[in-house]
Amino acid sequence: MFLNYFKNLFLKYTLRNKWQEVSTPASTFTIRSVGLVIDETSFLKKENLIKELISNGFPANSMSILVYRDTIDKKETYLHYTFNSSILDWNANISDAVVTDFIQTEFDLLVSYYEIEKTILVLITNNSKAKFKVGFSSIDKRLHHLTITTQIGNYSTFVHELFKYLKILNKIES
Repeated sequence: MFLNYFKNLFLKYTLRNKWQEVSTPASTFTIRSVGLVIDETSFLKKENLIKELISNGFPANSMSILVYRDTIDKKETYLHYTFNSSILDWNANISDAVVTDFIQTEFDLLVSYYEIEKTILVLITNNSKAKFKVGFSSIDKRLHHLTITTQIGNYSTFVHELFKYLKILNKIES
């Protein structure tokens, strides 16, 4: 526990030094593939969020989903790939192949559905090759192209605002 605190503190320091400013996205693409990172520790209605995204126009087969939990029960089976901070070493390197593949995939849209800055989640968002990144306004503004101000439990408002701005930015067909 005590060692994890120092590890997390060191990783945050390392990550802040590696942060890249979010580049301006090309405005000519439309969204066809979506990456979704969810912190299930503080948000338990992930299936409702996914259904809401699908009902608003994202095809289910074009979505890749990663779920973060503080603790993982080895006996429990999960519907989506679930990970915790044990995949992160002291040098801010991710040792999990699925998470690494997720980061390397060039999604048209990455939705970072977490409102508390946890080192592993911020690292995934920062290193992602996604063309357009969306998240909560409570997270550092340098990580996302678009931030939405709402509470994490209010997923319907988040999705409504997301699609409203994606239509304005011509990222989706109306």
